[in-house]
Amino acid sequence: MAIELEQVGKTFRSARGEADVLRDVDLSVEAGRIVALVGRSGSGKSTLLKLVAGLARPSAGRVLANGQPVSRPPQGVRYVFQDYSNSLFPWLTVGANIRFGLRHGDGQFRRSETQARVQELLGAVGLQPEVARQWPAHLSGGMQQRVAIARALAAEPGVLLMDEPFGAVDELNRATLQDLLLRIAAERRLTVLLVTHDIEEAIYLADRVVVLGEGAEGLIGDLEVSLARPRHQLDTREDPAFLALRRELVELVLAREATPIGAGDARP
Repeated sequence: MAIELEQVGKTFRSARGEADVLRDVDLSVEAGRIVALVGRSGSGKSTLLKLVAGLARPSAGRVLANGQPVSRPPQGVRYVFQDYSNSLFPWLTVGANIRFGLRHGDGQFRRSETQARVQELLGAVGLQPEVARQWPAHLSGGMQQRVAIARALAAEPGVLLMDEPFGAVDELNRATLQDLLLRIAAERRLTVLLVTHDIEEAIYLADRVVVLGEGAEGLIGDLEVSLARPRHQLDTREDPAFLALRRELVELVLAREATPIGAGDARP
């Protein structure tokens, strides 16, 4: 397994007392699969991702990445944040941002190889070579997130952790970035653990969708997504199997709503 959580719990402590965010979570993610985490705000999705990334420690249980207990950011695992504008270094050019990923990755590159590697990574995320000379602030949001993905790929990870990676871009860029992720994950045989509030995005991207309940309730759903690959923004989303999964997930996530939700509302 690429990622394993065994009876994981997380409790936050403050002057007002203790609050459980996660409790007794068991989750295994097989290598080469895309797994999406969905649930209402406060269900612990981002906290779970940070535990896998080694950015926080569990209060109970244990987390493993590639078979090794996680006590710090693990080798072969990279995190892509939602807020790309803050995750990129604004004082470095795009090329320098990617070179930072190369220097802090698990692979070793000679200086003579670095420039070619930067250009290769820009091409992998659909950016032109001249973008390397630009500053992040001069790029559109979609382009900045492509750079953030390129920097993550520079480390040649086996696992990508993605926290709402496309939530801050417009719908057209979002669709393009979704397809970019699917292509890169297939080409590089990546394992992806993805947090999203968008149920349709979760189904479109994932091999499995895991649902976290509110109030440290833990996992309340784990659905296989058997839709054919490659996927298509129109054909896949109109597939009756896609619509059936969408309905099932909406019902799971909104099961405790006191009032009915309109049939078109798919984003808790």
